[in-house]
Amino acid sequence: VDTLNSAPALTVFAPTDDAFAKIPKKDLDAVLADKPTLQKILTHHVVEGQLGPDEIVGTHDTLAGDKITIKGDLPELTVNEATIICGNIPTANATVYVIDTVMMPKM
Repeated sequence: VDTLNSAPALTVFAPTDDAFAKIPKKDLDAVLADKPTLQKILTHHVVEGQLGPDEIVGTHDTLAGDKITIKGDLPELTVNEATIICGNIPTANATVYVIDTVMMPKM
């Protein structure tokens, strides 16, 4: 949370509640209890800079230190194994894209 609040400009790929519901409860509970793993998963969904729809396609470095790849043409875009449901939602310091799957980084 501190990382997200203090950064000047970010792009966030935010999973829906249904995306979290796809994760078995046992696995989700284990992740929530393991702060380093939870932080890696959450920062895997964030890249530096506020990327608009015309800038988003391609490979980007995440705040977790790995990469995600956005493919497709508007309005049908994917980011790794997730589909972007809607996006280009502005917030104070971020552009948000809503996705249908929680993306899991390589651990």
